Amino acid sequence: MTTPVQNKLDKLPRSPGVYLMKDANDVVVYVGKATDLRSRVRQYFQGTDPRPFVRLLDRVLADIDFVVTQNAKEALVLENTLIKRYRPRFNFMLRDDKNYLSLRVDTRQPWPRVEIVRQQRDDGAHYFGPYHDASAARMMVNIIHRHFQIRNCSDSMFRSRVRPCLQYQIKRCPAPCVLPVDPEEYRESVDQMLLFLAGRNPELIAHLKDRMEQAATRLDFERAAQYRDQIHAIENSLVPQSAQLRHHTDTDVVALYREGEAGQIVLASFEKGEMSQFKTWPVRKQLIDSPALLSQFITQYYDDAITHPAKEILVSEAIDDIDSLENLLTEKRGERVYIHYPKRGEKKRLLDLALLNAKEHFDQADDQEARLDDALETMQKRFRLQQEPRTIECFDISNFQGEEIVASQVCFVDGMPDRSRYARYIIRSVEQQDDFASMFEVIARRTKQHIQGKRPLPDLMVIDGGRGQLNAARHALQSYDIKNQDIISLAESRTIGTDETGATTHSAERVFLPNVRDPITLPQSSDVVLLLTRIRNEAHRFAITFNRQRLKKSRLRSELDEISGIGPKRRNALIQHFGSVKKVKEATLQELANAPSISEQLAWSIFDHFHPGEADRPTEDA
Repeated sequence: MTTPVQNKLDKLPRSPGVYLMKDANDVVVYVGKATDLRSRVRQYFQGTDPRPFVRLLDRVLADIDFVVTQNAKEALVLENTLIKRYRPRFNFMLRDDKNYLSLRVDTRQPWPRVEIVRQQRDDGAHYFGPYHDASAARMMVNIIHRHFQIRNCSDSMFRSRVRPCLQYQIKRCPAPCVLPVDPEEYRESVDQMLLFLAGRNPELIAHLKDRMEQAATRLDFERAAQYRDQIHAIENSLVPQSAQLRHHTDTDVVALYREGEAGQIVLASFEKGEMSQFKTWPVRKQLIDSPALLSQFITQYYDDAITHPAKEILVSEAIDDIDSLENLLTEKRGERVYIHYPKRGEKKRLLDLALLNAKEHFDQADDQEARLDDALETMQKRFRLQQEPRTIECFDISNFQGEEIVASQVCFVDGMPDRSRYARYIIRSVEQQDDFASMFEVIARRTKQHIQGKRPLPDLMVIDGGRGQLNAARHALQSYDIKNQDIISLAESRTIGTDETGATTHSAERVFLPNVRDPITLPQSSDVVLLLTRIRNEAHRFAITFNRQRLKKSRLRSELDEISGIGPKRRNALIQHFGSVKKVKEATLQELANAPSISEQLAWSIFDHFHPGEADRPTEDA
């Protein structure tokens, strides 16, 4: 233990609060909470703490800082805030390993529809899911259209229809866009759909049976048959829950399966006794103990404007400071929240089921990680790299007929995209299409960021292109005296002809290495090729999207340049006044005339350019 650390230990207060452990570079490596700071931090140096990362503190710890709070609950909140701010290496950080699909229904619209979305927002709409499998979400939408006849068109298409579409012809939509549909009947179908999506199956089926009997009493046998078919379809479409609770208290089950530093967290949510949500998160390189990890997970997961804690939370480990965590979640929910570690009975059965699922997901993720490790090891050997390329950046150039030349840089960490490290570049030194010069500029600018200490270089740079692009990138690195950076280029496969059956054949993906004459080709189905092409395709997408945005913006600006009397200064003044070219186009004649430096004659010229013939030209006297 260093002298500064010893001095801090002797001066720590006997108060609740948060402590921050820092290394020699003043980087926070661990954040923890305590009801008694001095007593808690001293435990790390008494040789009684079994957690693996504690054994590393002698080598990395250089300082300890602290923040005193009024009580343990405040310490819990502050700990969560500081973990998110500093992202310490020894703390657990919540990262979702999937982009789930959800179903969204906005009942505030006059003719609601069901749509598939990626994110649930706090916007007043009804959300159902998330669904682990995209096909399951789309199957649910198909069931809804087939049996509830809810529209599936976008709002813009709904407003612009002049005659019924195919969905009406196949009896999957009543076509409220153009036909006189009874709003009450449509709203009834929406209410039935909401019951179906919410899993309130007995209530929905009882309601439909009542409607069927009423229709039969009125001798409306066709309508009664529709209700009958709907009931049968719903009964056949519903998937029974494998896990149910006899009591109807909203419950979340949080289970952690762990093997050393790795593991898997599962969260299963139950509403009215039936499972409504199931999510998983991977745990990687975590040295803190399982109870602390679960506590941090729960705090971070519910620290969200949308995610509200269930009334009861079951956990697979006995959590310390459970009272503080319960008080925090109670405040979030607005009513009492209980956290239990059950050891018997129905709740223990649910935990065992969640743990079994966690192990299964861990085994799958572990297999994927093993394949990634093999791919990275193969890349290191075949491409003669200094180390396994855990961090890979890929660069791509995009332009449209020499216009708006831009570049993209995407970053993958351990085989997964890290969008916080993406970057886009506007090429400044090249006036016409020149991929080599453009690549030189991009790599030079990226290297300069490294030299300035802003962004370290990755383990491996991947250049989209052939040997020419690779040499341009190497020259850019050399211009900053960077000689030991691993770098390759990936040349896209080309069409080379047709086979005996007439199918198009392609060449293999080619990898060019520095100072190696012939490119390397690998089997197209290999994990290395799949990983590299995935990274290259993401760079393509990112670059093309940016190029299109720039083209659209430049073409909008050119519309103002076409108007007589509008030069660069007036054009920029108009955009600054209205906010965008689109707003200029939408402005009324009077609004244009009120804009700075715009005469009535010029206002008419602008308005007439975008709305020809809609206004009379003002006279010279006016």
